[in-house]
Amino acid sequence: MSEEVENVPRNYSGALLGAIAAALLLAIGGLIWSYTLSGKLTSQQTELADAKQQNVNMKAALRETDARLEVATDELKMSLGLTQKQLDSRAEEIAKREQRDEADAQRLASAQKQTAQQVTAVSSAVTDVKTDVGGVKTDVAKTQSDLAETVNQLTSMKGDLSGHSSLIARNHDELELLKHKGDRNYYEFTLTKGQKKPVGTVSLELKRADSKRSKFTLVVYSDDKEYEKKDRNLNEPLQFYSGKDPGLFEIVVNSVGTKNTTITGYLSTPKSAPVPAATGQ
Repeated sequence: MSEEVENVPRNYSGALLGAIAAALLLAIGGLIWSYTLSGKLTSQQTELADAKQQNVNMKAALRETDARLEVATDELKMSLGLTQKQLDSRAEEIAKREQRDEADAQRLASAQKQTAQQVTAVSSAVTDVKTDVGGVKTDVAKTQSDLAETVNQLTSMKGDLSGHSSLIARNHDELELLKHKGDRNYYEFTLTKGQKKPVGTVSLELKRADSKRSKFTLVVYSDDKEYEKKDRNLNEPLQFYSGKDPGLFEIVVNSVGTKNTTITGYLSTPKSAPVPAATGQ
């Protein structure tokens, strides 16, 4: 009996301890569950706040998009209005251009007609010119023949240098014929007694002249040298060499003045001789 009494308290104490242990476990489990639930609640609250902020941002972006869309709509309306004006202006310009093209075509047709008439007139004129040219060719051939005959009639005389002779001109007309031959340069001159005068690339000075005897004396200055041609006759070639590459120069006096103070003639030089910038006559 006493053993049964002792066992009762012991069993009671074990049950109590078990209940306390179970309560502690429940309390610990409740704490853990509460902590976990609190964490989840905090996370959901954060997500909700983020969602609200995103919603605010989206509303602001939507308002901005609406504003841009409204501006773009206004610009599109304005652009469509300008495009219509441009189309109307372009159509008006095309109509005017067609009118101008038609007027240009009429003017072109008129110009072509006038050109055809002018071509006909020119063709007729060309025929006339060809006839005239034929006559001119005949005249030129005759002139050349006359010139050749006249040149053949020019006097050939031997100069004062032994072995050299050439054609000379006895007057201005014959000198022009010699110039047309083109094989030499010619410089006409008139000298006054006592005057040293440049002629071509040399200088000449008249010393004496005698119209009755048709004689004269002159001095030639060339290449720092003096050549006196004393008591020479009219139309007599007076020859000398001059220049860096010496060429044959000729002086021909055609006339003596009545007062015996002037003579007139020309200087003839090779084509290769230097030509002065200004020629004294």
